[in-house]
Amino acid sequence: MPNTTYSRARKYPDLETIYAQCSGPGGLKLAEFMAEKMGLQSNKRLLDVGTNRGYQSCFMAKEFGVFVVGIDPWPDRDGRRTHIEYLMENAQAWGVPELVLGVQVGVPDTHFAENSFEYVYSTTTLEMVRGIEGEGTYRRCLAEIYRVLKPGGVFGLGEPMHLDVEIPADLAPLVTQGSEDWAEYFVTIQETEAACSSVGFEIVEADYAPDARVWWEEYAEYDPYCQMDPDGEQRAIQIDNGRWLSFGYVIAKKPSTDYDEIGK
Repeated sequence: MPNTTYSRARKYPDLETIYAQCSGPGGLKLAEFMAEKMGLQSNKRLLDVGTNRGYQSCFMAKEFGVFVVGIDPWPDRDGRRTHIEYLMENAQAWGVPELVLGVQVGVPDTHFAENSFEYVYSTTTLEMVRGIEGEGTYRRCLAEIYRVLKPGGVFGLGEPMHLDVEIPADLAPLVTQGSEDWAEYFVTIQETEAACSSVGFEIVEADYAPDARVWWEEYAEYDPYCQMDPDGEQRAIQIDNGRWLSFGYVIAKKPSTDYDEIGK
């Protein structure tokens, strides 16, 4: 059974701050859920792909003792600074500057050496690549993640996904309007699992998160950009009511002849 108690995330109850600092649903609960599924061990190296402002990176460094390299090529939505600048500022605030390094680079061109990390973590990031640049670039990103992982290393992927059903007729106009067509960005867990397998990953576990609907409801209530657009994402989440929209995760390994390598 998944860990849904979130004993670590509940130490940080200010959801307004968390959703202002994180992208997408779940916040620190998502980070804890994924970290537990990945089996994070202290003193190992974790690459966070698409770190945004880095709250999840800092949380994992503080609560799990991993050394986090956060990468993100983009400026923040506020237009004032880059995501990496926010990441390093947050690392100071969390008291983990020695465990966090920000690099302004993205996938699929990270320029890291092969076999550099014991773990790679990416949430609410690669679906944007799919939507903007297409499935081919999405899979090249997965291939790059595979390349930089050590043999036996663990990849944790979490994304907004949809259930394997047709978009409800009353929801369709809301999720296909504007510049971000969710129907182009989001796929099913089966499609995501297949994409990971296609670049060489062995799937350990893949499913929809049990608290996906709760996370989306929190996002609708607390995300500041969602609040500013009550007729957009917020309304779509409310109308959907768990019928189509979900959040999926894949835990995968880079094959190795020694699956105990992470513990060495």
